Amino acid sequence: MDSALEAAINEWHASVNSADPERSARAVGDPIAVLGPKGAGPISPEEFAGWVERSGIKLVPRSWHPVSERLMVVEEDATWPESTSPTRVATVFRVTGEKVTASLRLPDLRSALELAYICREMAATE
Repeated sequence: MDSALEAAINEWHASVNSADPERSARAVGDPIAVLGPKGAGPISPEEFAGWVERSGIKLVPRSWHPVSERLMVVEEDATWPESTSPTRVATVFRVTGEKVTASLRLPDLRSALELAYICREMAATE
């Protein structure tokens, strides 16, 4: 696993789990592409930090699945303040330099891997 890729994703998780808006804004690119239950699209680092603060989400990585030099799928246990137990999800991460530039959360590992492989193939044919 590429250490820069892993380091950026580890910092993303640490910033989200700390609920620190400034740290969260520094962990992502401008913009960051997001996908989740409430929509998809590019948002600013400040908007990302606001989501981290509002959601109260915690994401504990459980398995790592490298897809390319810049893409990684991470299966996670997600909890929210109202959670009674963790929910297993998976996120497709894209990293540019030292920052996460895409965070695409899907309901399961299979869906996330399928999307990641599509993204990899699209990038390879540009």
